[in-house]
Amino acid sequence: MARRARSSSLHAAAAAVVLLLQLLPSPPHAAVAADPPYTCGAGAPPNIPFCDRGLPIDRRVEDLVARMTVEEKISQLGDQSPAIPRLGVPAYKWWSEALHGLSDQGRGIHLAGPLRAATSFPQVILTAASFNPHLWYRIGQVIGVEARAVYNNGQAEGLTFWAPNINVFRDPRWGRGQETPGEDPTMTGKYAAVFVRGVQGYAIAGPVNSTDLEASACCKHFTAYDLENWKGVTRYVFDAQVTAQDLEDTYNPPFKSCVEDGHASGIMCSYNRVNGVPTCADYNLLSKTARQSWGFYGYITSDCDAVSIIHDAQGYAKTAEDAVADVLKAGMDVNCGNYVQQHGASALQQGKITEQDIDRALHNLFAVRMRLGLFNGDPRRNRFGNIGADQVCTPEHQNLALEAAQDGIVLLKNDAGALPLSKSSVASLGVIGFNANDAKRLLGNYFGPPCVTATPLQALQDYVKDTRFAAGCNAAACNVTAIPEAVQVASSVDSVVLFMGLDQDQEREEVDRLDLTLPGQQQSLIESVANAAKKPVILVLLCGGPVDVSFAKTNPKIGAILWAGYPGEAGGLAIAQVLFGEHNPGGRLPVTWYPQDFTKVPMTDMRMRADPATGYPGRTYRFYKGPTVFDFGYGLSYSKYSHSFVASGTKPPKMSDIAGLKAMTTAAGAGAAAMYDVEAMGTEACERLKFPALVRVENHGPMDGKHPVLLFLRWPNATDGSGRPARQLIGFRSLHLRAAQTAHVEFEVSPCKHFSRASEDGRKVIDQGSHFVMVGEDEFEMSFMA
Repeated sequence: MARRARSSSLHAAAAAVVLLLQLLPSPPHAAVAADPPYTCGAGAPPNIPFCDRGLPIDRRVEDLVARMTVEEKISQLGDQSPAIPRLGVPAYKWWSEALHGLSDQGRGIHLAGPLRAATSFPQVILTAASFNPHLWYRIGQVIGVEARAVYNNGQAEGLTFWAPNINVFRDPRWGRGQETPGEDPTMTGKYAAVFVRGVQGYAIAGPVNSTDLEASACCKHFTAYDLENWKGVTRYVFDAQVTAQDLEDTYNPPFKSCVEDGHASGIMCSYNRVNGVPTCADYNLLSKTARQSWGFYGYITSDCDAVSIIHDAQGYAKTAEDAVADVLKAGMDVNCGNYVQQHGASALQQGKITEQDIDRALHNLFAVRMRLGLFNGDPRRNRFGNIGADQVCTPEHQNLALEAAQDGIVLLKNDAGALPLSKSSVASLGVIGFNANDAKRLLGNYFGPPCVTATPLQALQDYVKDTRFAAGCNAAACNVTAIPEAVQVASSVDSVVLFMGLDQDQEREEVDRLDLTLPGQQQSLIESVANAAKKPVILVLLCGGPVDVSFAKTNPKIGAILWAGYPGEAGGLAIAQVLFGEHNPGGRLPVTWYPQDFTKVPMTDMRMRADPATGYPGRTYRFYKGPTVFDFGYGLSYSKYSHSFVASGTKPPKMSDIAGLKAMTTAAGAGAAAMYDVEAMGTEACERLKFPALVRVENHGPMDGKHPVLLFLRWPNATDGSGRPARQLIGFRSLHLRAAQTAHVEFEVSPCKHFSRASEDGRKVIDQGSHFVMVGEDEFEMSFMA
């Protein structure tokens, strides 16, 4: 909370929750709907090893699988796994969703009983804009708690959730970019790790108890998946041509972090092919990379019907049985859909798979169910058994949804102090736009029924009694307008706020955009209203992907621009609080906002790096060479902040003191004198190279605020043909600073991790010479020289 005093901040938060509860009552917390499904409870046969909690999980799984018939085994390889009554094994549904709160859009969660809602957080792209890992972790924690509460209440048939989506937001037109933490692989990997840890019941950092899951998180879509349907090219048939260099430093790092740092218990392979091979049929990707190299411990699921398209749409497999064999031998464990269940027996009969292939998959599947405690008797009597219906939609959880919306909102323009508005000077308020009075549009996609909702219009009516509304357009498409009505409202009030942007008809799963401008007649509506208003208007954009609003950025009659993503159940109130200065905006853009001209670049071109010879501009702030509307990391505040390195606390190592550096392998690099292979350096040398970077941050006022501190690495010669990024985010932290307060934040800099780049063959190398570490306008140089 960013108020002038910490206590008043907490007061405001409590009052906000009360307001939300007044606007729409919370769902009742009724008695248990039914017994949750489980096995190995009272009445189970004695001395059954798979029910013996004293045995290692691997031993228990081996015993269970050995007791199953071949038919029973094959039946378990779909997302709807039927019961095995003779063994006391209940049915299980693998597909549940929890992207930004529990959703009933999968098969396993049922919010139609006594529990009818769950806390609905902002869509991920907005939460990411806070650059606050502790916030992301707490959201994961709430989702894990509410998931277990729903299960204990007998309203779930599974505890495996297919979230988070951690594909890098490579192209601004991607319809599912809204689901991701943005375009930076380091930031996306950090989001993946802490969110997964929160959902699974782990601490935010440190060792984990991998045998004890509160709920199971699944990182998707592995890998290089970021196209839905662009000019007739669909995700089902798209063959992503990706270099080893781009796989190593852009597409795969978030998944590596999800596994190694987050200890995720699930991975989903994607629909697309990568360099000709369907990801769900890629042994190198699923088994060698994820399991062997990264140490993945969990199950791998296909995306829904992805196994069938390997044969039906892609033609990669000649027969259905070949498709089943391809995925099981690659390392996939469960098929979303029934294709493997339908064709598994014939694949076995034809000798294309063995029973051992099936057993391998079953081992991973039942191990996860046992780690969830579902083979330990009644889950209400075990570790997470005290999580009941009263822990869903609590005031604390709803307050966290409000905090997430507040902290993500990004102030993009604020000319002449157009914001914040003052209650005392705004006697009448015009609220204009199709996005102002539709609660569903606040939620993005993959949402469940929220605990409470308040539209921006409802929230603003609480601030200004004389608030007048005009939709102006029928929807984001804005092909049916009522501009004269909107103009009349604008000309009759003291201040005007427009709520424009996109909606789920414009961007969602299976829908990519063709343009980056606001759709239909939106620009005409905005400009007409701005010309009619008594003073510069405020433009609030609700959208996941970036939009080219250059016209609004340069128009003096548009005084301020806010980006509010899809802000979730508390988004209406959060926006109102920012507009009226009860919260100081501190969000930063997690994606580059490109001009409309970028749409000339084929969405199917997966290259990250620019190619001057062909005019290809590259992608994301790391490699893009072209004009922007707003940059990655951009965001204004009602306060002024300064940053500087503290020399006494920033201590790069003396290279001459690091034993073993002279033994590092060197090789000629394009435009570089030498580069050093990180793997050849070894763990000990890399540990000794780590050093602290201490940053002094000051809030010069006039308001308290949350402020993200972003630490970047810059190379002096990013255009020399070496493939270096222009900049690279290497650390970030969110601080709460009172007006006039100074604080220090320390980052650990690891040259092996942060100074390295991917060579063309995918090796991690460190270039000899200068490396600049930057924060704000300040930077220092470290010369990497043996």
